Amino acid sequence: MQAELDERRSKLMPELIEEVKRTRAFGDLSENYEYKAAKQAQNRNKSRIRYLERMIASARVYEDKSGADEVGLFDSVELWLPDDGESETVQVVTTVRCDPLKGLISKESPLGKAILGHKVGESVNVQLENGYSYTAEIRSVAKGSDDGSAPLLQY
Repeated sequence: MQAELDERRSKLMPELIEEVKRTRAFGDLSENYEYKAAKQAQNRNKSRIRYLERMIASARVYEDKSGADEVGLFDSVELWLPDDGESETVQVVTTVRCDPLKGLISKESPLGKAILGHKVGESVNVQLENGYSYTAEIRSVAKGSDDGSAPLLQY
């Protein structure tokens, strides 16, 4: 996050300021699409900078205290879902890196909370907010670490 913030402040911001100046010189601002697009890009960058600053200011460091045979943060877990009759592989990540469509589930999600700290062979009950629940059996755990390859959420 800090690297992205530094890049946006030191490189991207000056480029966007110059682009706004350049497109402003095209004339009538009411019909100047390039100027509007440059301003939008500049505003998106400012918004992203504010977001990153808030994320860094409120960040907490989590230590993975799971054992070698337990599900921990950044581990890949193969689950058997008896209700569906199929298996699924997920990786438990932090909330700023989650992408459920790619199998990256947040440690704060119902499934993430349910499987953290459990071992291979254990069945867990995943309780959803609407009162619905389902069972998942942990088939395998591959220990992992945060290698930075999972992108940060945009907003």
